[in-house]
Amino acid sequence: QVQLVESGGGLVQPGGSLRLSCIASRSISSFTAMGWYRQAPGKQRELVATIISGGRLNYADSVKGRFTISRDNAKDTVYLQMSSLKPEDTAVYYCNGLRGSATYWGQGTQVTVSS
Repeated sequence: QVQLVESGGGLVQPGGSLRLSCIASRSISSFTAMGWYRQAPGKQRELVATIISGGRLNYADSVKGRFTISRDNAKDTVYLQMSSLKPEDTAVYYCNGLRGSATYWGQGTQVTVSS
């Protein structure tokens, strides 16, 4: 069983920064793709950023230029560096991994952007 565990969420003021981490219980090199999604209250879960094996990156338009996804294969960890945070970035952020034909999700970490 593959587990993904997120950390790094919290309360931050508008304009601030946070870095989310997602540690996998299996080598992330074995994943076809890994990424971050978020779900705000009353809204559907949406893609934030993904990183495909080979290094191709993909971002939602709403976060381009502000968020950066990266991976550290040695630590089996995927990161989401978030800068210039806005109140509309408030959501539960979920780590996602595609490995073979299976999709895995973490338990989520809350990010709240408020003054």
